[in-house]
Amino acid sequence: MFYEPRLGHGLPHDPFKAIIAPRPIGWISTLDAEGRPNLAPYSFFNAVHSRPPMLAFTSETMKHSAANAIARGEFVFNLCSRALFEAMNISSGALPEGESEFAAAGLETAPSRIVKAPRVAASPAALECRVAQSMQLRDADGEPLQGWLIIGQVVGVHIDERFLRDGRFDTAAAQPVARCGYRDYAAVTELFDALRPTDGGAYALGQRDR
Repeated sequence: MFYEPRLGHGLPHDPFKAIIAPRPIGWISTLDAEGRPNLAPYSFFNAVHSRPPMLAFTSETMKHSAANAIARGEFVFNLCSRALFEAMNISSGALPEGESEFAAAGLETAPSRIVKAPRVAASPAALECRVAQSMQLRDADGEPLQGWLIIGQVVGVHIDERFLRDGRFDTAAAQPVARCGYRDYAAVTELFDALRPTDGGAYALGQRDR
């Protein structure tokens, strides 16, 4: 089939998010203007640069996390593992302003080293970020949308040493959760190795590309 989004897809459910899948979950913690912690997951999230390391998330409306990150210039990404899925799901609820998602989900906070926003203590890894850029999205005709893109530069990295194996972060052991389409999710439990054509034998067979 083929369809133009502006004309509709004619299916029972929009397939867009199922096609662009899996998507890492950006579990974002911030502080509001009163210094109260906020925690929310975003499925429009990913790494966007490596030197320096940068990541981005999109809020399709100006929600608390986006507003807090822009106002304070910082946020923390917390890796959501399979073991933390239920807590992450609870934190997606629409709580009254100022009410803590950490408390609602039964999560302990841990202090960050560089930014003021707290992190999820039980997360296998957390990335402290300073906002490098934020912008309101526009469509192809230049019309402003409700969505906001927040890009953060990673200034601090926390790793639970239980997930370090031979100097590598063991992704399969951490079992990060990803968002798929509809109400579907996936967890990484298995990896496979592959060399790029440009590797030219630089790596031994079986080693993962860095």
